[in-house]
Amino acid sequence: MVDVSERQDLTGKIAVVTGAARGIGRASAVALAGAGADVVGVDIAARVSQSLDYAPATAEDLVETGRQVQASGRRWLEKTLDQRDSAAVRKAAQEIEREWGGVDVVFANAGIQAFKPLLEMRDADWYDQIEVNLNGTANVVRAFAAVLVRRGGGRIIITSSTQGQHGTKFGSSYSASKWGLLGLMKSAALEFGEHGITVNAVIPGLIDTALTRHEDRYAQALAEAGQTPSRDPEKDEQAAIEALKTKTPLGVPWLEPEDVAPLVVFLASDAARMVSGAAFAATGGDSAHVTS
Repeated sequence: MVDVSERQDLTGKIAVVTGAARGIGRASAVALAGAGADVVGVDIAARVSQSLDYAPATAEDLVETGRQVQASGRRWLEKTLDQRDSAAVRKAAQEIEREWGGVDVVFANAGIQAFKPLLEMRDADWYDQIEVNLNGTANVVRAFAAVLVRRGGGRIIITSSTQGQHGTKFGSSYSASKWGLLGLMKSAALEFGEHGITVNAVIPGLIDTALTRHEDRYAQALAEAGQTPSRDPEKDEQAAIEALKTKTPLGVPWLEPEDVAPLVVFLASDAARMVSGAAFAATGGDSAHVTS
């Protein structure tokens, strides 16, 4: 009889999590530590783009993630960098390999989201999300894959989105970046399999984080539901909650980051050793709207 808990034991493994300062990154870092892994948390911990209207993660946020990881009795190491800077990502990968002896799991999770109609976009409204979400994630995959090869295998997990599986009104740059990540995941799975590396994606629905709890996101949700935003933040928040509840079969406006973390632990573990090139969703049932 297979002991499932034993196959998801990550004791002795080293996991790197990007976007670790809060949200899905923090929840997953803590869950990986709870399963036995030592964790390296990576985050820019600063403002990423002037296109964003929500507060950035801070150095204090990243420290708090580390505190929660260490509360599980696991080692913690933090790296502050911008994943758009490929040289900085490669340097961090080399430092982690030198200091901790290697890496077993890479959760390439960091990303940003903003909304702007195509006809109103400035260059930054398009390029910043592509650079952070798609090119930045590719920088992480490219840098750490070499470390995993030297380790003799491992796991790469990428955060995409339901908005990378369908169009998003006023969110074309985000959708394009997250759709591109699915292509990156599948292509990397084909290339890295011979090295014993699996590559998969998690598909979060709307998650209760800074990326979704702000005025522009409420306005986008209302516009998609055929309603006109009032630009009264409290009123639009309540109206958006009701609109989002009707969209998801489980009747929730958004999920908690902790609802995604178990997928990350599973994909990082030996229980998923024969799983590669696939996407796993935690969406409150919104995946039922996706046909492919």
